[in-house]
Amino acid sequence: MKTEIRSKLRVYIFMALCCDLGLFAKKLISPAANVITEFLHIPGGIATSCSLMFLIIAASMIPAFGCGTLMAIVQSVLALCFGMTGSMGLLAPVGYILPGLTVDMVLFITRKTAKDMSLGIMISSIAASITASLTANFLVFRLTGIVLILYACVSGTSGSICGLLAAQLVKRLKPVILSEKEIQ
Repeated sequence: MKTEIRSKLRVYIFMALCCDLGLFAKKLISPAANVITEFLHIPGGIATSCSLMFLIIAASMIPAFGCGTLMAIVQSVLALCFGMTGSMGLLAPVGYILPGLTVDMVLFITRKTAKDMSLGIMISSIAASITASLTANFLVFRLTGIVLILYACVSGTSGSICGLLAAQLVKRLKPVILSEKEIQ
């Protein structure tokens, strides 16, 4: 009984840590990412992929459907509390929750079809990054044509890079964070 409680507590602490690390990574990466996006004359998308990477890491390690969405909700509340809403303002939770749903759906499908989680992690990272950029575009930017395509491509590319990094981190963190019973 005590080991089960400790195990659950360890998972919840890991989820909370990933939420915090996602917000911290976004703040840390944004200045460097803005150099690239300003050069391309697009709103952003690179720092968001870094932030989503931590949600994907936790959601891929914890096989409960809804983990990504739950963490996205927590992350959106934290972003509102810390004033890290960016250009979306009070609509920022929508920009967090839709990518969280995307992560959950992609990981749910890939867990059923693929033996290796790396592909699912990569696809969920790309899909969540593009979902975040399209949500921001719909709510705020209203880009059209080639600029919207470039914005989505930059988000997808940064999502793929973060997906590769997330897949490697999951392989290394899974034995450390989860017990033998949870890994199976």
